[in-house]
Amino acid sequence: MATQEFYIRNASETEARGPFTHEHLISLAETGQITKETLYYDATKEQWVPVTDNAELVAVVFPEKVSLKLKSKTKLKTVNVPDSNAAPISVDDMLAAAEGRTADTQDRLDPAIARERAAAIGLYAAITLLLISAAALILPSIDIFTDFNPIMLLQHPLALLGGFNLLLAVMLILQVTQAYPVVRFSAAMGVGLVGFLLWIDGQTMPLAAFAVGSAGLYFCTVFVNFVGIGLAAGLGLAGMLGYAFFALTT
Repeated sequence: MATQEFYIRNASETEARGPFTHEHLISLAETGQITKETLYYDATKEQWVPVTDNAELVAVVFPEKVSLKLKSKTKLKTVNVPDSNAAPISVDDMLAAAEGRTADTQDRLDPAIARERAAAIGLYAAITLLLISAAALILPSIDIFTDFNPIMLLQHPLALLGGFNLLLAVMLILQVTQAYPVVRFSAAMGVGLVGFLLWIDGQTMPLAAFAVGSAGLYFCTVFVNFVGIGLAAGLGLAGMLGYAFFALTT
């Protein structure tokens, strides 16, 4: 269940959002963007059901918070004396502290904000990798691609894959993150298609570079932490730039 993905929508909405992992749903719940009445698609039932109907999902996304109560007769001694010269704390100060932008909190960034920033970096990295792969796949056959001759295009599947990746890049630029599953499919399909053509042609180095780049692209849409995104983006850029070098210089 840890890797299960969910599509969600409100009862008044017709369009779904997703896919979301458990971590994404927890972040949305923490920011009040989903409730227990939010609908999710249950693949086993093939229908939309409220989150509250899934006890296991509720326990993960909306864990019960234990409230601490003081005994009525407990007397606490005040040990901190307020500083009359201290400036009042504003809303901006509290937001800056939550985002880790103050000297005292710069090493304690809110986990939800950290995940959102990592996901944003992953989005930009995926866009970059898609654009590089599209250029490397299209440019060697640019004349055929611009003529848009269906018969000739079918004889150049790499150009078709490049056009498909270019379309996916445009969708991500428009913030259509629902295209992530298609991006992962394209990355996996690209390894198979490009790998097969390069293998029969004996080009093992470009094959390895494209495989590494596609793996980086795939994981840029999966990880929601800085370390994972950094590794995925680094490997993806190295692989895609390496493949582009081989494709455009040989």
